[in-house]
Amino acid sequence: MQYYKHETAIIDEGASIGKGSRVWHWVHICAGAVIGQNCTLGQNVFVGNKVVIGNNVKIQNHVSVFDHVTLEDNVFCGPGMVFTNVYNPRSEIVRKHEYRDTLVKCGATLGANCTIVCGVTIGEYAFIGAGSVVHKDVPAFALMVGVPAKQIGWMSRFGERIQLPLKGQGEYVCPHTGDRYLLKGSIVILK
Repeated sequence: MQYYKHETAIIDEGASIGKGSRVWHWVHICAGAVIGQNCTLGQNVFVGNKVVIGNNVKIQNHVSVFDHVTLEDNVFCGPGMVFTNVYNPRSEIVRKHEYRDTLVKCGATLGANCTIVCGVTIGEYAFIGAGSVVHKDVPAFALMVGVPAKQIGWMSRFGERIQLPLKGQGEYVCPHTGDRYLLKGSIVILK
C-alpha cells in the first residue's frame, strides 16, 4: 500500500488510490472510486462509486463526494461543503438514472459549507465563498459568494483577489507569481 489509511477508514475492494494520499478517520471510499496521488481525505469523508478525483486534492472533514462528481487536480473542498447528484430528489421516487454530472476544474476552491447543485461546471481556479450555493456554471478565476452565488470579482491562482472589473478589458499581474491575467469581455485568461 503506497498511501496512508487510518485504521477506522473503510476502503471497498476495487477502489483506486494514488501514491502518497492520506485517508483519515471514518472515511468511506466505495469500490469504483478513482483517487489520484497526494490527496488528503479528512475525517468522515464519503466517496461514491462513480467519482474521479485528481492529484493533490484536499477534501476537508464531513464532505460527501457523490456519484458523477469529478474533481480535477489541486481542488480544495472546505469543511462541510456539499455536492448533490439529483436535481429534484424525492424519497419515494427513485432517480438514480437522472444523476447529473458535476465537474470541478483544476485548482478551484470550494469554501466551507458551500453547496454545489449537480449538473454544473466550476472553472479553473474559481473560488466559491463559504456558505454559497452554486446552481449554474462558474467561469474560470471567478469569485462567487452568496445564496444564490453571484460573481463579485476574480481570483488568481495564488488565491488572492485580482483587481479587474467584472466585464470589459483589463490586465493584472500577480505580485507573488508574475502570472499575467487578461480580461476579455466576461472571461479572464491566464497568459
